[in-house]
Amino acid sequence: MNSITMKLNADTYIKLALQEDITSEDVSTNSVMREEVMGRVDLLAKSDGIVAGLFVFERTFTLLDEKTQCEFTVKDGDFVEAGQKIGQVTGDIRVLLSGERVALNYLQRMSGIATYTRSIVNLLTGSKTTLLDTRKTTPNNRIFEKYAVTVGGGKNHRYNLSDGVLLKDNHIGAAGSITKAIAMAKEYAPFVRKVEIETESLDQVREAVEAGADIIMLDNMTYDTMKEAIAIIDGRAQTECSGNVTLENVADLADLGVDFISSGALTHSAPILDLSLKNLHPLSADEK
Repeated sequence: MNSITMKLNADTYIKLALQEDITSEDVSTNSVMREEVMGRVDLLAKSDGIVAGLFVFERTFTLLDEKTQCEFTVKDGDFVEAGQKIGQVTGDIRVLLSGERVALNYLQRMSGIATYTRSIVNLLTGSKTTLLDTRKTTPNNRIFEKYAVTVGGGKNHRYNLSDGVLLKDNHIGAAGSITKAIAMAKEYAPFVRKVEIETESLDQVREAVEAGADIIMLDNMTYDTMKEAIAIIDGRAQTECSGNVTLENVADLADLGVDFISSGALTHSAPILDLSLKNLHPLSADEK
């Protein structure tokens, strides 16, 4: 998920988020600001981490008023430190107040994912293993969360169900066996699609290899079982390790020599990066 794709699709979801937060009006803001007054507010980092989602943050305000201006001292992917001023927003104070929460929700969430992803990517440095995300994303926020993973240095697995063939345990159950599931996928899916299959035992690994799987997922296996599975596969398919991948065990998993490690935790368990908008004030004559 690159920045161009994200920008092309972001407006729809940002508007929905704003509509969720402002169903008719911002009563609090309209109580204290009866007319347009130009103001400025600082964007501050309150913890250390990787920033991601500055465009989404800015777009939240410009959708409310295209005249709103954001100036940043950092870019997506940069490391920020607690207490650092990383930008400022200038515009109608009513817009700054009404858009604040939605803008920060996006930026904090995306930056948290990028930060957590980067911490795992760092543990994989020097290995052949690529870190992947999953479809375990927040509904209607996938485009933002998968973009944040790439900012953190990870790669995207398939974006959605239309994007690739991944045959999991219930697909295998529906087809009747691993062999049948792979054969049916190769017959139905476009030839440019790789066929990935989930395995949970060494017997399933053997069957997947013989059936011609392109990628074999080793799901929730022990370290020793995965090591044996990789020996069985012996380069005849790419390998992906999945299931309970965390900061604590990812380095050991990389030592196995798997091609990919996928982690749902990147998007469903990353803590936010604490950011804040502070020091809101009307513009003085000198600031205008």
